[in-house]
Amino acid sequence: MPVNPVIAGIGSPPELHDALLAAQYLADDDLSTAAYLALALGKPLLLEGLPGVGKTEAAKALASVLGRRLIRLQCYEGIDAGAALYEWNYPRQMLAIRQAGDDYVNIYKDEFLIARPMLDALQAGGNALLLIDEIDRSDHEFEAFLLEFLSDFQISIPERGTVRADQRPVVVLTSNRTRELHEALRRRCVYHWIEYPDAQREASIVMMRASSVARDTADKVVAAVSRLRAEPLAKPPGVAETVEWAEAATLLNIQGADWPDAFKRAIGVALKDQEDLSFIASRIDQIITGAAA
Repeated sequence: MPVNPVIAGIGSPPELHDALLAAQYLADDDLSTAAYLALALGKPLLLEGLPGVGKTEAAKALASVLGRRLIRLQCYEGIDAGAALYEWNYPRQMLAIRQAGDDYVNIYKDEFLIARPMLDALQAGGNALLLIDEIDRSDHEFEAFLLEFLSDFQISIPERGTVRADQRPVVVLTSNRTRELHEALRRRCVYHWIEYPDAQREASIVMMRASSVARDTADKVVAAVSRLRAEPLAKPPGVAETVEWAEAATLLNIQGADWPDAFKRAIGVALKDQEDLSFIASRIDQIITGAAA
């Protein structure tokens, strides 16, 4: 396995931490270390955690730091190799055949090939970061196919031959852990579990991403979000919702609402599920007033 201790000028976890910070992503030391080791060892990075903790944003920030194009494969139930790799543009092929008449036409040229994310990443090679998002939403068959792809970084197109990456793309996989991933896939990756940030770091994230929000407001909204996450909600607020709630409450406060009222009126920015809103309705005043005190 090749080891490259310096990637894009980054030679240590602290250097990667600082680079991610410059890209507006506040990583903790453990995430910075895991991401650096994945890069240095040439292995995929597998990020697991609850929805909203910043897994996808970490991949985006890493692509920015490395100066690579982000290619995203969003997984879903029933996704297959065709949706992830490539497909032929059959309407254009048929049109070309009709227009050619009796003349020969090669319908397997690049102009008829639609590259999906994995083929796109192979072709881009060292200029790409392939984000395989929410791999746990796919089925075991697709996971097995992905395992082969990550081992060889090549695909076979029957009409064209084998396509290999001249230089392997950086690969980041994310999982919300709605199901267990195969052990063979985990073994090929550097693994990191992302927790919700602690209150101080989450407030710093709010300040970094929402310039209009005061530090006191950031602390209040983080406290309220922490209380909401302690409730048995179907969709607890993630970090992005924390930032958006702070921005929304700040806007309403500027327009004249006091803080408890501003937080309450903007609750639809933090909670986006009607059952959650109904469940929390009887205690929302207590949660918000206590956080805004």
